[in-house]
Amino acid sequence: MNYQTTALRRALAADYAIGLMPATARRRFDALLLEDAALRVELGHWQDALASLTGSVPERPVPKHIWAGIKARIEPQALHIPAKKPFWMNVRLWAAVFGIVVAVWLGVLYQRDPGAQYNATLMATNQQPALQIKAYADYLQVEPLALAAVASTQTLELWAVPADGKPVSLGLVPVSGEGRIPLSKAQRALLSAPLTLAVSLEPQGGSPTGQPTGPVLYQGQLASL
Repeated sequence: MNYQTTALRRALAADYAIGLMPATARRRFDALLLEDAALRVELGHWQDALASLTGSVPERPVPKHIWAGIKARIEPQALHIPAKKPFWMNVRLWAAVFGIVVAVWLGVLYQRDPGAQYNATLMATNQQPALQIKAYADYLQVEPLALAAVASTQTLELWAVPADGKPVSLGLVPVSGEGRIPLSKAQRALLSAPLTLAVSLEPQGGSPTGQPTGPVLYQGQLASL
């Protein structure tokens, strides 16, 4: 995992400070802290921010009208009948509820990518998300999450692994990890069946045999949207 990514370092430091990091990951992070001064500074920022939330709240007297309301609720001899709300206030309430429902519904529609047909998150061997892939009508959109560095003489190749287990190359992952991989008609037909996507480490230009020759670094299931 590339621990030099700013967003990843910030997220890991936050998880560590809050206490959400699993034991194995926490030990690995402890080792990183010993040799990375900048990471210790990042962690310190999070710890200071969290520490500021634990400060004591100064005492303040309860306002008289609030205390009177509390006494009215706990004394049985005091009977308080709430005033009946006008009908127009109920209409406003229902209108507000309807507005919230519409806003949530529109938010869901906005977040969903209408053009993508399939989606896959490829995981590294340590079960950390490494690559996000979305399948469109004639291409794949690839977005890196936490890719390991690759030598200039090597490349990452994406494979479709159908139920029969024989991998079919879908193309080379862009050098930067982000970009599009065009699909042929035969490759598009593969995506209609349940399959696994995998990424192997290959020589520059891709596998010379048509099958994976290097280690499989990332893999995940392709699911329809």
